Amino acid sequence: MKKVIIAACAIAFMSVASPAFAAHCPKDMKAIDAALAKKPKLTPDQMSKVAKLRAQGEAEHKAGKHKESVASLAEAMKILGIK
Repeated sequence: MKKVIIAACAIAFMSVASPAFAAHCPKDMKAIDAALAKKPKLTPDQMSKVAKLRAQGEAEHKAGKHKESVASLAEAMKILGIK
């Protein structure tokens, strides 16, 4: 019985968490795009990494991999100094 309750709680959490991650991705992409439009002072390697992470995050978002998308976009935001 205890395992059934734990499984039900896990399913309930996942059903609530997934839409939250999904809504977060577009906001992060927009923040990254806005920061890039300001031509930040980054090294060529940093710019390349940010562009790669931004594209990867969008692809993951479109594939429904929202947790991975949030992680990729967060890494790009960190490089850009976005909180």
